Amino acid sequence: MSIHAPHRTASVELSGLKLAHVTVQPLPGDRVLVVGARARWRPEGADRNAIVYDADGHVVAEATLGDGISHVFATHTGDIWVGYFDEGVYGNLGWGNPGTPAPIGEYGLIRFSSDLETQWRFPSHTSEPWGAISDCYALNIDGDTAWACYYTDFPIVSVRDGVVTSWRNSVAGATALAVKDARVALLGGYGPHHDRLSVGTLDSEDLRVTDEYRIVVPDGRPLPKRTQVIGRGPDLHVLSGDDWYRLGLEDIPHTTA
Repeated sequence: MSIHAPHRTASVELSGLKLAHVTVQPLPGDRVLVVGARARWRPEGADRNAIVYDADGHVVAEATLGDGISHVFATHTGDIWVGYFDEGVYGNLGWGNPGTPAPIGEYGLIRFSSDLETQWRFPSHTSEPWGAISDCYALNIDGDTAWACYYTDFPIVSVRDGVVTSWRNSVAGATALAVKDARVALLGGYGPHHDRLSVGTLDSEDLRVTDEYRIVVPDGRPLPKRTQVIGRGPDLHVLSGDDWYRLGLEDIPHTTA
């Protein structure tokens, strides 16, 4: 595992790693978090799909963060935000069956401590206007604030100090978002809209979309298949093969009309 900013600043050898479909995040104290997307429940115990390593690559903590993990972000203070896709919310791989535990990810979005203890769950099971998370399509961390956009109605929500604020949104299917102040960019959509970039402004209740674009690589070609786009603060990071591109909100023309 290596950390780049943009040049390599640190590397840690993780020996014997058996997790699949992993997300890696740095933690305070030169520790490293590795999370696998899947975790099966068994009567003898659930898979531990989260491991924390120290700077020398030694395991210092292990835990089960649940199945069906689509997003993992760690903040500079060590909070760990985890978003879940539908199988993690409704249950699969042994979770949620009669006589078995409810899925850990049933709330759709959870904040864990750097020691992998649950700190906060999204209030999905309430009648608040933001509604329940069936599938956390997009997640972003800006400082200590989490931003999400999720199925089924795709509201934009922010979570700061446990307080949820929501905005209605007409852009369906976005899988990445960037945010700066009241300006938001949503990338993705269903079918032919996989490379759509919708940019708008948050008013008191809604995301007001002002511009739409198509994302291409610098030479003008369409985004290659298997491209991964991750939103962090005001930036979209586009990862394709060995290439890493960054698109910041400040780089996107702003229409005020």
